[in-house]
Amino acid sequence: MATQMIQLAPEKAIEPQYGYIPYRRAQRWYSIYDGDSTSASLQIFITQAAFLRVCAHAGSDLDYEAGGWLLGKWRVDQDWDQKFIVIEKILPAPYTRRGRVYLTFTQDSQVTMYYILEQEFPGKKLVGWYHTHPGMGVFLSRYDLWLHEHFFPEPWMVALVIEPQKNIGGFFVRKQNGEIDPNRYSGFYELNNHSSISVVDWTNLSGLPIQTEQRMAEDN
Repeated sequence: MATQMIQLAPEKAIEPQYGYIPYRRAQRWYSIYDGDSTSASLQIFITQAAFLRVCAHAGSDLDYEAGGWLLGKWRVDQDWDQKFIVIEKILPAPYTRRGRVYLTFTQDSQVTMYYILEQEFPGKKLVGWYHTHPGMGVFLSRYDLWLHEHFFPEPWMVALVIEPQKNIGGFFVRKQNGEIDPNRYSGFYELNNHSSISVVDWTNLSGLPIQTEQRMAEDN
């Protein structure tokens, strides 16, 4: 950890805006660790365009780790008080230091990405980060946990890990108490904009529905 890095966290606490959780336009994908996701502290939606882009970046190097930021919205449903994020844009990180088992966001990485966020994606929020584990699996290492705690400290910021060689992936979400389990990853909602065709092909996720979510979607 000798590499110089900086944290450019917001000075004020960011409050979520109110909105409606988009169950009607989404398909839920479950990991083996997911239960009834309606009780989760945070629900994750990702657009098909963002999913395809993050998978493309993950698959661009099957030997060295790659990563970047997840951009979008942080919201709370005004009827159910359920917090959720919508990942709409993917921002690959430049100027990283990386190898087969590590990825470091340098000072130049952070400064450049914040500049791009402000200039090219006005109105979008930093909602998390992603990186790859080629040939290793879906988990957070001790260094990943350290990076997540210091650079992505908000309770609604998530970490996405993709294993591009096996075509698997998952999200890591903080619990209500702020802790994060480095070995238990979550699935997500694929936001398909009324399309019936899915683009999700990760082999470790299941698309089986939960009846509670279906009822909520019908009521929304």
